[in-house]
Amino acid sequence: MIIKVCGMRDADNIRDISALGVDMIGLIFYPPSPRYVQQFSSGAGIIPDYAPDMGKTPLRVGVFVDDMPQNIVTRVYNYKLDYIQLHGNEPRETLENLRATIDPDIKPKIKIIKAISVSSAEAIKKYKEYVGAADLFLFDTKCKTVGGSGEQFDWQVLQAYDGDVPFLLSGGIGPDDVERIKNFHHPKCIGIDLNSKFEIEPALKDVEKLKQFLVKVKK
Repeated sequence: MIIKVCGMRDADNIRDISALGVDMIGLIFYPPSPRYVQQFSSGAGIIPDYAPDMGKTPLRVGVFVDDMPQNIVTRVYNYKLDYIQLHGNEPRETLENLRATIDPDIKPKIKIIKAISVSSAEAIKKYKEYVGAADLFLFDTKCKTVGGSGEQFDWQVLQAYDGDVPFLLSGGIGPDDVERIKNFHHPKCIGIDLNSKFEIEPALKDVEKLKQFLVKVKK
């Protein structure tokens, strides 16, 4: 199971969370978000220098909402992003153009996640617009804000998803959801996205709370 921890900003906190063995770290480049990562040259002060003995380091995911392509390209370069996550109403052409611009000159084999806001089984059909353009989908709760709301949706509506592209489950997942996660089954669900339910404050994750959760969910 892939574990993605989104909405991070503090270098020390990123280092501590990474040491838990998570697979992905999400950096949010959306100014209205309380977890917004402001632009720093080459990611100074954000991306930690990992210790040589740390082993595998998590993949870096940049989260964008209807942003200008040049802003996205710049952040892929500055933060050495492995994934682009598009969380707005971006058309399919945006995904295709970003990939053509970035791969291979800026980041070879860049991966793209398209977030789909879920309110019903019908809403899931939105994914069809992005088949062949997205490497991964992320199903999140539809709400007034963009991500990090702490609100959940009925996961059973995801049984309506009949695509071949794998997806991450997102939306208000917290420490009390261990059994619910274990009981959820879909052949294309490959992981979960964690954020606000593991925070001390916006962009600062509770390392011990996340550690305990990971032990339980991986049993």
